[in-house]
Amino acid sequence: MTTADAKRTQRIGFLLVQNFALMSYASAVEPLRAANLIAGLDLYEALPLSLHGRPVASSSGVTVECAELAALGETCHTVFVCAGGGPKDWSTVEDAHPILRRLGRKGVRIGGISSGAYVLAAAGLLDNRDFTIHWEHASLLRESFPALAPRHARYVIDGDRVTCAGGIAPLDLMHAMISERMGTHFSRRVSDWYLHTAVAEPGAPQRGSLPERFGTHHPALLTVLEKMEATIEVPLDRAAMAKLAGISVRHLDRLFAVHMAGGFLETYRNIRLAHARRLLEQSPLSVAEIAFATGFSGAAHLSTSFKARFGETPTALRARFSYE
Repeated sequence: MTTADAKRTQRIGFLLVQNFALMSYASAVEPLRAANLIAGLDLYEALPLSLHGRPVASSSGVTVECAELAALGETCHTVFVCAGGGPKDWSTVEDAHPILRRLGRKGVRIGGISSGAYVLAAAGLLDNRDFTIHWEHASLLRESFPALAPRHARYVIDGDRVTCAGGIAPLDLMHAMISERMGTHFSRRVSDWYLHTAVAEPGAPQRGSLPERFGTHHPALLTVLEKMEATIEVPLDRAAMAKLAGISVRHLDRLFAVHMAGGFLETYRNIRLAHARRLLEQSPLSVAEIAFATGFSGAAHLSTSFKARFGETPTALRARFSYE
């Protein structure tokens, strides 16, 4: 990069989707502002965008004034779709899909932050691409687009596609992007500005580890719990899980009794029910489809188990999350 290129202002656009995650947006924008302050130059311009140029409210109620995507998108080096919420919110920018595809064809780098990758997937911009999405939305994306496989990573840079899991992960992504342009020493100064001393690798996990989430460090139990989370649609029986962990069925039951709050079946069922709840809250899938996706024999079976666990039926929960 020449000295002139380094000093040229690079415009980064953020297409804000209704109920976008404010923390994710701030974590992406603030490092760009700090870079300008540290350099004493306008290295970056963070440009909030919306489909029609109208203000957009975040999930916390903070409203951001925006420019129009179609008018200024082509002037951007990169355009990120910054989203949170669920399908009802993402559908508000369906008319942006052809605009984003056109920008991609014209050489604008296209990215997604938090659930923004879902919007990119719906626009056909992630076909045959390596990408990530916030873990809470990964299952819905896989259900909606079976040919796509999001990675469990904090961020992924795949050429002219850049995706990030959201939360505070954009701090890590922006460290990488600033380093790409300005060098690692400069990007380190930007990260230090925000006390961001532990910059994570792109493939670092999005969630706490299995021992942290389940409160156990027993290796055989962790092997089984990991497999439970990976086999929600077609649950494995005790014998298969015990064989996988290299222990007897009796010993498997003993481990759950000693180390876990519930037994084998209860723990497995609760993992599947938690997954069903996320799908009920986030997706337009029918209760019967969700039952199938979470290993229950049908809608009635799911409903009975769900009410016993959460105190309300899937239909009652779904009534609070309308996607019509």
